[in-house]
Order: sequence, then structure tokens, then C-alpha cells
Amino acid sequence: MCGIVGIVEPEGRVADRGVLAEMCRTMLHRGPDGSGLHAEGRVGLAMQRLAIIDLAGGAQPMSNAGCPRAGASAVWIVYNGEVYNHAELRRELEALGHRFRTRCDTEAILHAYEEWGEACVRRLKGMFGFAIWDGVRRRLFLARDRLGIKPIYYRWAGGRLVFASEIKAILEDPSIGRRVDAQAVYDYVGYEFVPGPRTMFAGIEKLQPGHTLTFEDGRISLRPYWDLAFERADVGWEEAKRRLLELLRVSVERRLMSDVPLGVFLSGGVDSSSVLAMMSLLRGQTGEPIRTFTIGYDDPSFSEIEYARAVSRRFGTRHTEVMIRPVTPEDIERGVWHLDEPMTDLSAIPLMLLCQRVREDVIVCLSGEGGDEVFVGYDRFRASRFSARYYERLPRGLRAIVRSLVARLPDQEQKRGAVNVVKRFVDGARLDPAGEHMRWQYFLSPELASGLFRDGFLSSVDPAPFRRVAEWADRCASKEQLDREVYVDLKMTMADSVLMKVDKMSMASSLEVRVPFLDHELVEFAASLPPEWRMRGFETKTILKEAMLAHLPREILYRKKQGYSLPIKNWLRTELRDYAREQIRASELVREVFEPAAVERVWQEHLARRHNHNHLLWAVLNLALWHRRFVGGGRAAAAA
Repeated sequence: MCGIVGIVEPEGRVADRGVLAEMCRTMLHRGPDGSGLHAEGRVGLAMQRLAIIDLAGGAQPMSNAGCPRAGASAVWIVYNGEVYNHAELRRELEALGHRFRTRCDTEAILHAYEEWGEACVRRLKGMFGFAIWDGVRRRLFLARDRLGIKPIYYRWAGGRLVFASEIKAILEDPSIGRRVDAQAVYDYVGYEFVPGPRTMFAGIEKLQPGHTLTFEDGRISLRPYWDLAFERADVGWEEAKRRLLELLRVSVERRLMSDVPLGVFLSGGVDSSSVLAMMSLLRGQTGEPIRTFTIGYDDPSFSEIEYARAVSRRFGTRHTEVMIRPVTPEDIERGVWHLDEPMTDLSAIPLMLLCQRVREDVIVCLSGEGGDEVFVGYDRFRASRFSARYYERLPRGLRAIVRSLVARLPDQEQKRGAVNVVKRFVDGARLDPAGEHMRWQYFLSPELASGLFRDGFLSSVDPAPFRRVAEWADRCASKEQLDREVYVDLKMTMADSVLMKVDKMSMASSLEVRVPFLDHELVEFAASLPPEWRMRGFETKTILKEAMLAHLPREILYRKKQGYSLPIKNWLRTELRDYAREQIRASELVREVFEPAAVERVWQEHLARRHNHNHLLWAVLNLALWHRRFVGGGRAAAAA
């Protein structure tokens, strides 16, 4: 795993090696094992390396210079990720006359590009973000993996392209200003992340998952090379379960490829326990126990530690528990720095702290991330179905009475519970149905938005909250409601929030995380199954749970989902209250965007437990911290 950067200047200008070196320096955490830089005229590539495969021979930037198939001008690559089928590609390419000097996957991509050009991405199985400079064609080629596990950000302006694995690296270019994207701020407050291709920085964009970017003849072109088709498989229930298990086993086996110590994140839920079960099956009864890691909280309603212990005992793992106490301001601000742009997933900081401890023992960790999106695991899928089948059929007057009664219920301190679930459902059900199931993942009602934002700010943005959801849903090849919802999750929420959280929080500690549930062949197979096999009634992950009954106990497979999220709603009323209020009140950006009286009213409602505003308050706090760190103080404030 690595951090990559690059600059392509207009003709007649020279890439600045000093700027490239500074860009890399900001990402030392992504690659502490080595660095490299190549500059030729107007093009410069550089990287920081975290060595996982071929520790001695995988230095980058890497070129094909000296190889029999090389042309008059070398092809150079910088690469972040893992291509799990690189050994098969190597054999195929050697049969075509290519000669390899290393055994790393970087060189396999380089030769694949030589042989198949830009179509090489279709042959890669894994997670990746890479850049290739083709000196013969005077072309720069950028590519991001199908699901968006690895990030690439870029800025294109004035015939000049700058790209990197993290935004903070791009900001090290002194010619690039730091301007806030107003639309991104508005979208972020509702979703708690910035939907791509925007970022919080005006002019800096995300390369979308499953896309390539080509710079040639002074222009850039963006092209998709993969999408999810939802073509129904001709397969029966039992055969589908067998194929699912085989695809999951193969996916886990691919991700055991490593020359360094490896472990598993274990929550005791369906996804991480399934990954561990497949890993245990592959390793058999010999060798060292598998290393597993979990986190816990003092509040049992937020903790899954007992479930993780039970699964660990079942498979005889060497288990480590990390207890999360109330996070400190330093923890919060470190998280903001590594995320690059505010993103308020409540599991982000716990994951960062977990990865920090895990890195003491292993360098690679497998995770169950992606299982909820692929096999329909979130409560928002249930809420959508319940609303469509029952709630929306109630007379409007009766729904109004229900909303009025539920609004009077005080917020409960525990994570879930009947009152909290009902309040969240009714809040989401009030929103525009154009939001699909994402209504229950959106935390900005029209009433709140109209009073919260300053008029001048609102006039500068498109206030339609679900325009991006509708765009993705309309692109889905299936008309089935559940397929559309899964498609939106994979293309938007997972790519721009979940996977960016995992990448940034793990790489903050130089830890590589691999996600078997996002093997594209497994994702495609799941999408080929009938919706009712993935969600039967209100039971989520139906076929995955049924298939895993051969390997996991029913009490693990059918327990309630919890997740890693922090008890922020309680901490904002206690340990973090004064710090959060001080940061929000002092923020220049908060004063420009929000009405102070409205923010104070939200605070009072939250403190009095009349309403749970933790999502909004946490979002505003992180926005304030981000602006102070990255924008308000310029380059000096951005230096870690």
C-alpha cells in the first residue's frame, strides 16, 4: 500500500521536483518503508511505499526500461493497492514475451498496460489507484478500482493536472488555492460526507470508482470501465448458497497474499465472522493462531465485545481487545487531519484508534466492510420496506398525529432501543421519497435547513437534498427497488464515505486493510440474485446467513446489528460539551454558513434530550475543525 502523487505541466514547463517531494512528505504515514521520485520534463511522479509484496524488489516509481518489450521511451508507474491475480497475469504476459525483474504486482500492471493499453484495468482483480506515464504517446493514464477501495484525487485547471492519494498532498502545491465548495458544505451537513465527484475543496475532485482519466494532447477524458448490471443468474437456492460460499472463500484466499504479518478485524457480526470462518477454513488446524482484533465501550449498548469473544473462542484465535474511552480533542483533530475533508461517520475515530493498536502486531488486516452494502444489511433497507408496505398507506392525518406524538418522546441514552428507532424512522419518513432508502441516512430536514443556514449561503447552493441519489438510482440497470437501493449504496455511500473512512483511518497508522466482500466477482454474483434472496421480509442478508449456517452459530448470524460507532450523543452532553461549543462558536466558516441562534437552539434541544441532534452537532464541529486546520491558517496550518 502506498501514497502516490503526480504533476503534468503544460508544454514548455517543467515539473517541480521540490513540490513533488513536499507532496509525498505529507503522506509519509501511507508509506514509511521507502520513497521514490521520477521527473522528466513536464511530468513528475512520486510515491511513499508501504512494502507488502516483494519487500526488496518493489521500489517505485517503476519503469519498463531495459525490458525486451520496452519502446523508445520508457513507461513509468506509481501505484497504490494490491492486485490479487498478479501471478496469473504474470504467467500470461510471460507467455506473450514479457520479462519480469521483480515478483511484485506493480510490475504486472506495467506489463499489462504495455500489452493491452488502457484496457488493462479490466483484467485486474483487486484494489488500486495508479498512474502510468507513457512517454511514447505522451499520455498520463490514471485508474481507480471498480468499487473505489483506493482513492485518487485530482485538480485539472489551466492545462495542468495534479493528482494524489490524499487531498492534503495536492494542497502542498503552492499554486493551488484553498477555497471552500459551498455545495459540498450543504450536502455534507445532510449526508455527513461529501458525495463525489466533489470534495470540500473547490476545484479538487475525486476520480470516481470504476473510472479512468487520460491526459493527452492538453485535454483530459474520463471514462467508466465497469458497472453493476443486475443480470439475473439461472441458479437455484441451494446452488446459489454453494456458489456464494465458494466465491467468498476464493476472495478471502486471494487476500491472504502477503509477505508481512496479517490479522482480522472482528466485531462478532455476520460479515467479519464470515471472513474469519473462511480464513480459518483455508488455514486448517496447523500454523499460528489467526490474530483477531476488536473494540469495546463501557456502555454495553454500544459494545459488541462479548460477541467478538465468542467467535474468537470458536476459531481459537489470538484475540486482542481495545477499549475506547471518551475520545480526546487530540483524537478528534487527528482524525480530521487524516480524513482530508470532514466526514462524520461515528465509527471513524474508533477505527483510527483500533488501527493504531493493531499496527503494533500486524501490517495487513482483513475486514468485513462492504457486506452490508452487497448483501443488504443496514436498517435503512428495512425502514424503506416498512414505509412502502405499511406507513405510507396510512392516511395523512394519522401520520401527522404519529409524528406529533413521536416528537414529544425524549431521546434515550442507549444506542438503539424502541424509542430511538421509532424517532429515527419517523424523521426519515417525513423526507422526500426521491431519497429512496437514503432518507434514513440523511440528517437535515427541510424545516431545520430553512432556519439553520444563512440566507446568503442558501442562495448559493442547490438545496434539493436527493438530486445525487436520484442520479445514481436512474443509472441502475434494474427497476427493482432493492436493486436500486443497493446500487445507490455501492456508488455513493460506500465509495464516498465508508471506504474513504477505512482507507484514511487505517493508513494513518500505515496499516493495509483488505475487504473480501468487495471482490467484484462476489459483488456481481450477489447482484444477480433475486431481491427476496438478499432480503426476505425484513430479514437482511438472508442468503449470506443461510449459507454461513454451516460455519457459524445461529446466535451470531441472527443477532441484532450494532457497529463500531461512538456514543457521541452522550459525550456531547458531558465530556465533549465545552470543547465542541467553543470550537463551533469560534469558527469563521460556521459563522458564515449558519445562523448562530439556530445552532444554539439545536444545542439546547440536544442537552435537554428533547431531540438527538448529535449527527448535526458532530458534523458542524468537524466542519469547524476542518476549516481551521486546512483553510483558515493556510499551508502552515495544514502541516501535520
